[in-house]
Parts: sequence; C-alpha cells; structure tokens
Amino acid sequence: MTAPSKSQVPLRLLAVHAHPDDESSKGAATMAMYASTGVDVLVATCTDGSRGDIQNPAVEGEAHPKRDMAGARRLEMQRAAAILGIRQRWLGFVDSGLPEGDPLPPLPAGSFATLPLQQAAAPLVRLVRSFKPHVILSYDENGGYPHPDHIMAHRVAVEAFEAAGDPERYPDAGDAWEPSKLYYDRAFSPERFRALHFALEEAGLQSPYAERLAAWLESDAEGHTPPPAAHPTTTQVDCGDFFEMRDDALRAHRTQVDPLGFFFAVSPDMQRRVWPWEDYSLIHSRVPSELPEKDLFAGLR
Repeated sequence: MTAPSKSQVPLRLLAVHAHPDDESSKGAATMAMYASTGVDVLVATCTDGSRGDIQNPAVEGEAHPKRDMAGARRLEMQRAAAILGIRQRWLGFVDSGLPEGDPLPPLPAGSFATLPLQQAAAPLVRLVRSFKPHVILSYDENGGYPHPDHIMAHRVAVEAFEAAGDPERYPDAGDAWEPSKLYYDRAFSPERFRALHFALEEAGLQSPYAERLAAWLESDAEGHTPPPAAHPTTTQVDCGDFFEMRDDALRAHRTQVDPLGFFFAVSPDMQRRVWPWEDYSLIHSRVPSELPEKDLFAGLR
C-alpha cells in the first residue's frame, strides 16, 4: 500500500495506552496541540483500569471507585478526553494489575498481559484499519516503566503497525491500512527530569526528582550525565501552550492522581522556560524523514 498523499487531510494520530490516565501523563499536550490544529486524534485505551489502586487521598472515602473502579475510571477518561479535545476508544481488555511480592504472583487469568499476542492485538489492528492513522504513538519495550500491561500495550502497538497494512494478516479485521510512522513516547526522559531538577534547585525550590535522577546516574562513574537511552529522542514537539490543558486532563483522573503530587511539582510557566517540548523517538518511518524533527507528521504534510 502506498504512503498517504502529503496533501491528504485531515491527518490522523493514534496513541496506544495501557490504562485510562496514561494518555494524560504521556503526550497529552502534544495531542491537545495537534487536535487544536485540526488533526484527528484518537486514544486507544487497552484496559479498563479496574485493578488500579486509589492514589489520591481525597478520594479514599468515596464509594463509587471502591464499588466499581472500572466505572469510575471510565467517567474520568471521558472528562480527560473532553479537556484535551480528542476522541477515545476502549479495546475491551481487563487490567492485569501490578504484581507485588517475592516471588511475584501470577497475573490474573484472562487479564490483558496474559493473552496471546494475536488475540490482544486483533482489536487494535481492526481500529487501525478503520481509523487509518498516519502516525502511531506507543511505549518502548519496557512499557515506559515495567508494568505488564504497558509492556503488552507496546507489543500490540508494534504488531498493529506492522500487520495492519498486510491483507494476509488478521483477514477478518477490515481492509488493510499501512500507517506511515511509529514513535515511542519519552515522557520520562532523564534529560527532561535533569533540566527540571536543576531549574527547581536554582529557583530555591525543592525538587522531587533528586532520588530518581540519582538512580539514573549510578551507572555513570563521574555522575555527570544520565545513562544513554535505548531509543534517544529524535523528535521534540513544541506544545508548551497546552501544559495547563494537560494538567487539567491529568487531574480529571481523580482516583489515580494526587493533585498535590509528583506530576505537578513544576509550574507550567517554569516548564515552558526550561523544557517546552514533549519528546519522542522515531522508530519506523515509511516516508522520508530528516532527524531531528519538530513535527510527528514531518514527511506527511
């Protein structure tokens, strides 16, 4: 299948996320920025988030999430999508939870991360073929962090990117469509945290990033630079004007996000001065791409 015409509009962006709230903590300002320019932005949420713990002390006593966490998170996702101006689809899988203990217990039977890859990827392949995205955003092989659902979200996103354009694969999932570009999100890049950490210190403010940064620097004998990334940043999207919208969307996930917590330690104004971008690594492109980029749709416009 040929690449889409550079004049084709609207451009379409698909972001694949493991749980409701992941879309608001990873790439939300990018999505809001593109949506504001007329790009059709869709989030595919793999699981229902039903095994998430309440992370916000203000929600501890509320009955709804205790009785029906999946239902509460569905409403939160609806609010966040409206704030960002994007669309969202559920892929229909059950949250695997984050196992704890030594040894780790097995994941719940039938949960997302326990499924065979083709079974887990089939709904996403169908969605790619119906939505026809030009660009797909996903996590790296580690899931951004090693939650089993994040790792499976990475696997199904890569599978859908590779398979959706081949009519011989997933023949019951609709007519073939070949996305043009695949990116991994780098929301937790050491470079960004380092810049924000020193900006806070220079302003005489307490940094919540010191412990995380110290752990990253352990592999550097001189202690000067973060360890090299498996997938370094190739693309920085300037989206600082949408940081408040991103934060509002994140706060909409009330069960999962403490409004006084880590994500809000640095004001949007300071972030705009220090690091006004969201960072991505271009993994595969079926159109000519010159690096570094400032636009996920470089080569498609």
